[in-house]
Amino acid sequence: MKKIIFRKLLFDYMSFFSIALISTSVVIWVFQAVNYLDIMIEDGRDYLVYVNYSLLNFPKIITKLVPFVLFFSLFYVTIKYENNNELLLFWNFGVHKIDLVNFIFKFSLLLFLIQIVLASIIVPKSQSQARSFLRTSDINYFGNFIKPQKFNDTIKGVTIYSESKDDRNLYNLYIKRDIGTNDFQITYARKGIFKEIGNVPILILFDGETITENENEITKFSFSKTDFALKNLKSNTSTYKKTQEITTTNLIKCLLGIYKIKINNKFQEIDNIENCLPQNISNIFKEIYKRFIIPLYVPLLSIIPFFLLISSKENVNYRKIKIFTFLIGLLVIILSETTIRLVSKIPFNNIGIAITPLLALIIIYSIFIFKFNFRKKTK
Repeated sequence: MKKIIFRKLLFDYMSFFSIALISTSVVIWVFQAVNYLDIMIEDGRDYLVYVNYSLLNFPKIITKLVPFVLFFSLFYVTIKYENNNELLLFWNFGVHKIDLVNFIFKFSLLLFLIQIVLASIIVPKSQSQARSFLRTSDINYFGNFIKPQKFNDTIKGVTIYSESKDDRNLYNLYIKRDIGTNDFQITYARKGIFKEIGNVPILILFDGETITENENEITKFSFSKTDFALKNLKSNTSTYKKTQEITTTNLIKCLLGIYKIKINNKFQEIDNIENCLPQNISNIFKEIYKRFIIPLYVPLLSIIPFFLLISSKENVNYRKIKIFTFLIGLLVIILSETTIRLVSKIPFNNIGIAITPLLALIIIYSIFIFKFNFRKKTK
C-alpha cells in the first residue's frame, strides 16, 4: 500500500512539475524568439537561420528553469495535499515524515543527474550549434539591415550609411569597403536600389563617385550608374567560440593545462582550445560552476518544501511555516543564481562557494532528522 501511495504522490509532483516546466519554458522561448527576429530583420538573415537559432536556445531555457519550477511544484502540491487532508493517508498507513523526505530526495538525485547532463553536455552543444548558424550563414535580405542615418556594418568589411530610405530606394549613400590590410574603397551616391540579377544580389548606385586607396595610391572616378556586387559577402558576426560554447571536456583540459596538472604523466595540450587563456580563467571557473555546482541546488530545493510537514494546517503557526518555507526556497533560488558572481580566478576562494549547497543540504536534512525522528520515537 505504501508503494501505491508514494507512486501516486510522485505522479502528482511530476505531472505538475512537467506541465509547469514546459509551459513556462514555451512562454519564455516565445518572448526570446520575438527578440531573435532582429537576427533576420536587422541582419538580413534567412528564415531557416532564425528558426534553428531560436529552437537551439530552448535547452538552455529548460536548464535555467528546472530548479525554480521544481521547488514551486513541490511547494504547491504539498500544500494542496495538506489542505485536502491527503497527507493523513500517509500517516495512517504508517508512513513517517522522514520517509517521505527520503523518497523525494532519492528521486531528486535522478533529476540532479539529468540536470548535469543538460548543463554540461546538451546546452553547450546546442549553444555552439546555434552560434555556428550565425557564423556560417550569409546575408540573404540585404535591404532589411540598412537603417537610415546609421552606420550599418553587418557585412564583414563593408560599412553602409544612408541618409534616408523608402520602400525601394536608399538616398545619399556612403559605402566604405576594405580591400586590403590598409587599403579601402569609398563610394558616394545620390541614390541606390537593391536588385537580384541571376540570383546575385546587387546594389545599383546612381550619380556618385568612388575613391580608392591601394598601396598608397589614390584614384577616383565619377559615375552616373554603377553596380556594387554583394555576392559572397559574409556576416560581421564573431567567428570565435564563447566560453559557454566550449565542451565540458575541453574546459577541464584547459584548467589542467593552465595549472600544469599532469594526467597520466602528461600535460594537457591547450593550444587548440579556443578561449583557453590565463586571463580568461575566471570565466572558465564560472562556466564550470554553472555546469556542475548549480545542479546541486536541485536536491536542496527538493527537500525545502517539506518544512511544511513540521506542522499541520490546524496549527496556528501553519501560515507562518508556509511563509517561512517559501522565503527559504526563494532565498536559495536567488543564492544559486547570484553566487556565480563571486566566482573568481582563485581556486581556493571558489571552494567555499562550491560547497555552499552541500552544507545547506546537510543542515536542512539534519533538521528534518531531528524533528521527524524525534517525533517518531516519542509516539
